[in-house]
Amino acid sequence: MEYRADQVPMNPGVYPYQGQQQVQSTVITMAPNLPPIRDHLPWSIFNFAYLNCCCLGFVALVFSVKSRDRKVVGDVEGARQYGSTARALNIADTVLCILTFIIIISLLITGVIAIKDYN
Repeated sequence: MEYRADQVPMNPGVYPYQGQQQVQSTVITMAPNLPPIRDHLPWSIFNFAYLNCCCLGFVALVFSVKSRDRKVVGDVEGARQYGSTARALNIADTVLCILTFIIIISLLITGVIAIKDYN
């Protein structure tokens, strides 16, 4: 006896919940659309390694690490405050170092500071 494909049932067994309507639902909890918390860690590392005027780069690095720790723990407000402090310290350090370089270069150009040759 030959069977054609349209005559053979694909799954002759009974489904386990046949006749019952089964509803599956998935709940996705969405966080509020807040901007990400910035800890300014790369900027703090750069200021600590290269600029570090009056140890402001080191203090900014400490606050950046504190901000990252608060973010990992889940304290959003504490992380935001530490990040804001790190940002202010990084700005102050960068501005002070740039002003120092500009003042030294302008004093060298005007001749107020002279580099002596000891040869």
